[in-house]
Amino acid sequence: MSALPPPASASVPSAQDEVVDICRDLLRIDTSNYGDGSGPGERAAAEHVMGLLTEVGLEPELFESARGRASVVVRLEGADPSRPALVLHGHLDVVPARAEDWSVDPFAAEERDGVLWGRGAVDMKDMDAMILAVVRQLVREGTRPAREVVVAMFADEEAGGGFGARWAVDHRPELFAGATEAISEVGGFSVDVAGHRAYLLQTAEKGLSWLRLVADGRAGHGSQINPDNAVTHLAEAVARLGRHTWPLELTPTVRALLEGVADLTGLPFDAEDAEMIDRLVAALGPASRFVGATLRSTTTPTQLGAGYKANVVPSRAEGAVDGRFLPGREEEFARVVAGLVGEHVRTERIHHDVALEAPFSGGLVDAMVDALVAEDPEATVLPYMLSGGTDNKSLSRLGITGYGFAPLRLPADLDFAGMFHGVDERVPVDALRFGTRVLDRLLRTC
Repeated sequence: MSALPPPASASVPSAQDEVVDICRDLLRIDTSNYGDGSGPGERAAAEHVMGLLTEVGLEPELFESARGRASVVVRLEGADPSRPALVLHGHLDVVPARAEDWSVDPFAAEERDGVLWGRGAVDMKDMDAMILAVVRQLVREGTRPAREVVVAMFADEEAGGGFGARWAVDHRPELFAGATEAISEVGGFSVDVAGHRAYLLQTAEKGLSWLRLVADGRAGHGSQINPDNAVTHLAEAVARLGRHTWPLELTPTVRALLEGVADLTGLPFDAEDAEMIDRLVAALGPASRFVGATLRSTTTPTQLGAGYKANVVPSRAEGAVDGRFLPGREEEFARVVAGLVGEHVRTERIHHDVALEAPFSGGLVDAMVDALVAEDPEATVLPYMLSGGTDNKSLSRLGITGYGFAPLRLPADLDFAGMFHGVDERVPVDALRFGTRVLDRLLRTC
């Protein structure tokens, strides 16, 4: 790691000049994360990031948690060393893509009509490129960000961060010394609400509780009556979990979002009127898929497995459930799940992580809002909760408060939410350039 070099005498390439090429190069590096260690890993992408940072005079550190599972961290000195540091982080891995399902090669980074296509274009190599482009510009200018910034590109976010952010927090916490806040993905993008452009700044995340359900019973012949059938026990538990109606609960983040939507649409806000709440969520268009899942906790069955022959009752049956709980509801969620599962089925944790909720206020939030409005004076900025999770969960273990802010001004008809882990993932190049302007402004002022 190093201090910023003095200003260069030659003209400095701007972040807008570089961001599309950086994003394209990252998209062409296959970093598919299958969750079982069988993918290519992030090493090639991490080495590419190292090259981009060392080229402008920085001294980043690359480290591996396991063979090929590489992350990169570098620290930029701030103009005010008395202020706490900000972590600006992305992840280098992507979920797998089946080429036969796509309109284009998911790793070719093809550009069509001003839109860049590829796995990771929205999750999240677009933001990685914006971060790298802005950092390179600042360093070339000899400009320090308003405060110290820790730039991190992590491995393994798509599988929970055990080989990435979580590993770094557990084994290399000194890398984040002095940091109190963080910025990462899945926030800051625009949506159309009744003809108004609103940007959703992510201030909260649901907690994760991925559970394996295990039912044991008496093995036997399929022709015989068997009241201790493991498949029946499992099926009944899965059905109860899948059909359970979790109560409507509006956290402070979701309430503030829906109140903002009510202001933009002219619809009334009534926290007790479920039908009206659904109308407000629907007004968010494609983003309603994100928001609709944050009105309540959820338990979604995802896997089933048992037996080896049609006429043999197995002694064991297994399933999996993707559980998501609201902030402040972790213990209650666990109690309800235990009751729904029943006495004949036990649960084992596959993956578990905390729920997060940060205030939609304070200096960093004000700076993010101001940076967006400066680039888009018509903008309305609203908080929202992510139904999934990010590496901010891992950083929270160090007391770091995280926000989702990957600023993109998007066409009103683009189904942005549907492209996360979907097919034909793509991002407009104008949105990338917009994001670099916003992010550059933010780092100079926050």
